[in-house]
Amino acid sequence: MKKIIVALASLLVFAFVLGACAPAPSAPQIVKETVVVKETVVVRETAAAAAPKATAPAAPPAPAVLGARFKAINDRKKLICGVNDALPGFGYLDKATGAFAGFDVDFCKALTAALFNDVKAVEYRAVTAGQRGPALQTGEVDVLIRNTTWTVTRDATWGLFVATTFYDGQGMMVNTKKNPTVKTLKDLKDASICVQTGTTTELNLTDRMRAENTAFKPVVFDTADPTFAAYDEGRCDAVTTDISGLISRRTLLKVPGDHTILEAVMSKEPLGPSVPTGDSQWFNVVKWAVFELIEAEEYGITSANVNQMLTSKVPEVQRILGVTGDLNKTLGVEKDWVVRMVKAVGNYGEIFDRNLGPKTPFNLSRGVNNLWTKGGLMYAPPYR
Repeated sequence: MKKIIVALASLLVFAFVLGACAPAPSAPQIVKETVVVKETVVVRETAAAAAPKATAPAAPPAPAVLGARFKAINDRKKLICGVNDALPGFGYLDKATGAFAGFDVDFCKALTAALFNDVKAVEYRAVTAGQRGPALQTGEVDVLIRNTTWTVTRDATWGLFVATTFYDGQGMMVNTKKNPTVKTLKDLKDASICVQTGTTTELNLTDRMRAENTAFKPVVFDTADPTFAAYDEGRCDAVTTDISGLISRRTLLKVPGDHTILEAVMSKEPLGPSVPTGDSQWFNVVKWAVFELIEAEEYGITSANVNQMLTSKVPEVQRILGVTGDLNKTLGVEKDWVVRMVKAVGNYGEIFDRNLGPKTPFNLSRGVNNLWTKGGLMYAPPYR
C-alpha cells in the first residue's frame, strides 16, 4: 500500500513539471484594416410594420382664441384709438365739425371697419406727446396711432409697435425773411431753437448740433401748439420736429411763405401704430391690417374696384379679399375684413394721397413711402 501511494505522488509531481515547462501560447497577430463607415442605421423595435398611409391634407387654420384686450374690444363694440388733435394731415380735430381727420385717423377707421364694418365705432382719445406712453402702459387706449417714432425704449417700456406707416426724419424750419443767410445747421450758431419736450426731437437736436460743433439755446415747451406759437411770434430763431410735422404746421403760420425747411435731415423717424402689451392676438390684427392695406395697393385693389376684384383669378388677390382660404380665422376676424377696410378708407396709397398728397395743402410726394416696387420702403409680408 505504501508503494502505491509513493507511485501516485510521483505521477502528480511529473504532471506539474510538464505543465510548467510547456511553451506559452503565442499572442494572436493583430491585422490592421481601415473601415469606412458610409451610413449609420438606427434600428428600433416596433410592434408591427404598419401599412403605408396616404398623406393627409393640411388641416385648416384653427380659429383664434381671442386675447383679453381683443375680447374687450369686441364686447364693447367700439375701438379706443389714441390720436393727435393738432397736426393737420395726420391727426386733426376740426373744431367746426367736431370730427377727427388725417392720415393716422384713417388707420383707426380702417380697424373699426375691419372689426365692426362701421367707421364710426371708434372713440378718439386726443393725447399729447407726454401722454402717449402712459396711455399705452395703462391700457387707456386700445391702439396709439399718433405720429409716434418707433424706438427700442418705447417698444420695451410703452407698448408694441406693429409696423411703420410713414417713414420720416427730423428737420429744421427758419423764418428766412428775417434770417435770409441761414442755409445750414451751422448757420444757427448761438440761435434759439423751439423744441417740444417728451419727444425724440429734443435728444436728436442735442446730438446733431453737438456733431455739427454748433452751440444753440433750446427753448422748450410741453406741447406742439405753444412751441409753434412761440416760433411764429419770433421768440425763437428756428423750430424743429419731424419734417412731416413742419410741413403740416407751416400751413398754420401767419405767413407760411416766409418759412423755409432746411435740407438737413437730422434723424430717422419711422412712425407707426403701437398697442399695449399682453395680447398677441390684438397685436397681430393691427399689424396685418396695416400690411393688407399696403398689399391692396400693390395688387391694385382700390375703394373703387374692390367689388370687381372679388372675381379676380389672381391667387394672392383671392386670399387677400377672403375669396379663398380661411386665413381670417387665424386672426379672429371676418372673412371679408380686408374688403371692409378698403371700402371704408381705400388702400395705403389712397390714404396717403387723400391726406398728404399733391392735391392737399401739404403736397407731399411719396418718396420713401412709396411701394417697394416703385423704389420706396413700403413692403408687406405675404398673406398666406
